[in-house]
Amino acid sequence: MNKLIECVPNISEGRNMNIINSITEVIEKCDGVRLLNVDPGKATNRTVITFIGEPEPVLEAAYQLISKSKELIDMSSHKGEHPRMGAVDVCPLVPISNITMEETVVYAHRLSERVGKELGIPVYCYERAAKKKERINLAACRSGEYEGLQKKISSKNWKPDYGPNDFNSSVEKSGATAIAARDFLIAYNVNINTTSTRRANSIAFDLREAGRIKREGGRLNGKILKDKKGNVIREPGYFKNLKGIGWYIEEYGIAQISYNLTNINTTPLHEVFDKTCERAQIRGLRVTGSELIGLVPKKVLIDAGQYFLIKQKRSLAIPEKDIIHIAIKSLGLDELSKFNPNERIIEYLIQSNDNPLAKMTIQDSANETSRSNDNPLA
Repeated sequence: MNKLIECVPNISEGRNMNIINSITEVIEKCDGVRLLNVDPGKATNRTVITFIGEPEPVLEAAYQLISKSKELIDMSSHKGEHPRMGAVDVCPLVPISNITMEETVVYAHRLSERVGKELGIPVYCYERAAKKKERINLAACRSGEYEGLQKKISSKNWKPDYGPNDFNSSVEKSGATAIAARDFLIAYNVNINTTSTRRANSIAFDLREAGRIKREGGRLNGKILKDKKGNVIREPGYFKNLKGIGWYIEEYGIAQISYNLTNINTTPLHEVFDKTCERAQIRGLRVTGSELIGLVPKKVLIDAGQYFLIKQKRSLAIPEKDIIHIAIKSLGLDELSKFNPNERIIEYLIQSNDNPLAKMTIQDSANETSRSNDNPLA
């Protein structure tokens, strides 16, 4: 049985299609991998790319993509809504079939070492590939973003795992890259009928695992409360394995809550959507729809469709495509752009007849890649 991994690099370019196409072309030229999805965002100025294959070809394609991105993207002039620190901001490897997470970690370190040595890019390893506990969380690795990178990489505590720790002219252009081995992650944005980032953030804080900082009297401007050791006290949110922030997207003229779901078994997407609707309504706001970034396991939409059918007291004994249609409409996934399940569901892409990787059996990628782990990223 062939080993199969997915790579989901996020590049810091979402507006210039000539640059995006030049970068994705290097993947298409690599034997043994298949480019599954390219999802650019103008407001975030960021593109999520997804490709899949056996480990060695995937590593080569990832390296070539990072090399091309370094050539074409100049971080010194980059602006965008999404947190970022490099031309290739993140490059996670995800085990899909017949490969363990431990093996995937080894591949992540091999890629990191080559990128650091041969391309001179500072690399931080996060999630399962993290070499230090404080680097498990991507947000910690990316704190300060590109603008704070010069100070960060020269500090003792944040010396890169691989690559240079001086902010030379090459690093000024490329920024740093975070490389991981991780479980399947769902990037999911919920649309709110407001332009207020503050209100969107307040909903995100209600739901996300990290919750919000506890303040005296519960007031926004209240004194931050700390424990006896001087650590900030936090009020946890409703869901485990959920990250979230609010932002305003000028392209759409609305605020969104941007979520990352790191375990779809403990935190189903439809429950996050419904709870967001509830917390928005309490504030006099309405959820108008949502959007998925990149690809999604079929299980996510089947579970959502069945959830909404049960709420409607309707039978579940309908064709799969109808269940998925109910999910798309209930979640409002086609509010901002057309949502084509044949292009966005990972199983449909991998198992399509014209796919040279179709013979590589996937053992239910949703279950395989989103199982609970001892160290879920908070």
